[in-house]
Amino acid sequence: MSDCHCGSTTAIGGSVWQLYLHCQRMTTPPAPPLPELMSFLEGMSEPHILLDRQYRILAANAAYRHQFSPQHNVVGRTCYEVSHHFDKPCDQAGESCPLALARASGQRERVLHLHHTPHGEEYIQIELAPLRDAQGEQAFFVEKMAPLHASRTPAQGHHLIGRAPAFQHMLGLVARVAPARATVLLLGESGTGKELVARAVHEASPRAQRPLVAVDCSSLPENLFESALFGHERGAFTGATSTQPGLVEAASGGTLFIDEVGDIALTMQVKLLRLLESGTYRRVGSTEVRHADLRVVSATHRNLAQMVSDGRFREDLYYRLSTFPIRLPALRERREDIALLAPTLLQRVTAARPLALSSDALALLQTQDYPGNVRELRNLLERASLLCDGNTVEASHVQQALQAGMRPSTLTEWPPVHPAEAGTASLGPALTAFQSLQSRHTLEQANLQQVLAQHTGSRAELAAQLGMSERSLYRRIKALRS
Repeated sequence: MSDCHCGSTTAIGGSVWQLYLHCQRMTTPPAPPLPELMSFLEGMSEPHILLDRQYRILAANAAYRHQFSPQHNVVGRTCYEVSHHFDKPCDQAGESCPLALARASGQRERVLHLHHTPHGEEYIQIELAPLRDAQGEQAFFVEKMAPLHASRTPAQGHHLIGRAPAFQHMLGLVARVAPARATVLLLGESGTGKELVARAVHEASPRAQRPLVAVDCSSLPENLFESALFGHERGAFTGATSTQPGLVEAASGGTLFIDEVGDIALTMQVKLLRLLESGTYRRVGSTEVRHADLRVVSATHRNLAQMVSDGRFREDLYYRLSTFPIRLPALRERREDIALLAPTLLQRVTAARPLALSSDALALLQTQDYPGNVRELRNLLERASLLCDGNTVEASHVQQALQAGMRPSTLTEWPPVHPAEAGTASLGPALTAFQSLQSRHTLEQANLQQVLAQHTGSRAELAAQLGMSERSLYRRIKALRS
């Protein structure tokens, strides 16, 4: 086989099949794969397995063995048993099956699956291509796997967590767009995890080794936005005592995440549009045109299409930002994920004090609507943990925390809490409970968090509503996020 040329290893179907045609010695039923084909797969840097029509794994290359099966031999077992611990093919167990899809379409197929791995459950991007024999029949299937690193199991840190259908659909879109250069617009309510999804896009892209730089438009006053984004020259304005690069330069080669893009003033939107259209910009106070090498991911909780209709957002900028829109589901649309999220969030807010959730507490958590989404769930768990003196957060603690959130119209009925059950003289109003715990500051911060989650106007409007200056509001928001 010294005269056999494999071609590019990235074109799974074409080059592998060229090798296979050159070396094929097929019989009916299919014989085991040829050594030459096995050698080709072994040399690929990405994890690959070779399957037959009965879902059996015929070969697994070194990258697969190292990443997914360091201690077990998978050859001879079915892919669905190894990856899912199923006793039947994926499409018969409520999952999309790439092999079944490829058999039906005769083409390469891509899906996102939740696999059992040595690291726990992980979302894996799967690309499967059929290989045909001399009679044109599908004989083998080559499957390439790539983990979606920002969506690992809860124990592995601050990653996206969930397995509800709406969540999996969102992750599937992330997996498809991440390797491309397209601008991405993340749409969703406050607290749905837009920054985590932006990180998932970045980490699954070719730019993963370069910076991910976030721009929080809601906290940047209009007069500072241009300077923060593009930088400024010395003397460009009062106080500009030295030349400063902007966030665009900091993100060079990587990803610029523009959070709450709907808060950008109309006068500044045209400057962002120029960056997206031409890839060029100027520092404030400079005439030198600079070039930006970056990918833009933006996010907003606002209805940008409606803002375009109202004349509050540029239509051309909207279409530039929304090349590939991804809608993030609200927590109430994936209630089944609360059982995964709640223990993980509780562990994060009480790292120095391990706490468990009782089954009744979890049941109560699952009945709430969470207008503030995951952020509200996290705050609720933190309040409940402050009210808990033992090792287990009970339903009574969650009920008190819900009352402290001051959302009586949304509270779900629950048996009344009795003082003897809570181990305190009186449970009374939520404020009394918090004062007895000397936690008035915590309550004020929780109330501010709730107001922020529900507010849809500008920060200036919110400051006026709360009876404080914008500067005071910014200081409180900064303290809340620290």
